[in-house]
Amino acid sequence: MPNLSAQERLALTEGIMRMLDHWGLSAGEVIKILALPGEVRSRQVARYRNGTPFPDDPQVFKRIEYLIRIADALRTYFPRNPEMRAIWMRRGNRKFGRKAPLALMVEGGESGLIRVLSHLDCTFAWDCTGSKAKY
Repeated sequence: MPNLSAQERLALTEGIMRMLDHWGLSAGEVIKILALPGEVRSRQVARYRNGTPFPDDPQVFKRIEYLIRIADALRTYFPRNPEMRAIWMRRGNRKFGRKAPLALMVEGGESGLIRVLSHLDCTFAWDCTGSKAKY
């Protein structure tokens, strides 16, 4: 997501923060899930809701891409019930050893994001195996 204008980065930041707030993440969890730079403290996370874009960091944007794909997959799973998307993220899942997908993503970092996305989006899982078809 490089080469975004300041306005586009701000809109992206506000959208991601709305989604993470809807999922019920604390400020500390937001920092962990996005791998925000070490100098970002919990009390500073509110700035991202109010006019400050995320840092221009490749690791942060990589995780944002995962989160966007997870949100898209959840919209496919629960097209008529947005509240179920948040419930699914917070509820323990047998596939993840009874851990909630959010807990897996916060504790597991990038690999947790990949596990959740692979579970929700079979095309992502297929691409991860190197099984890309050449048509």
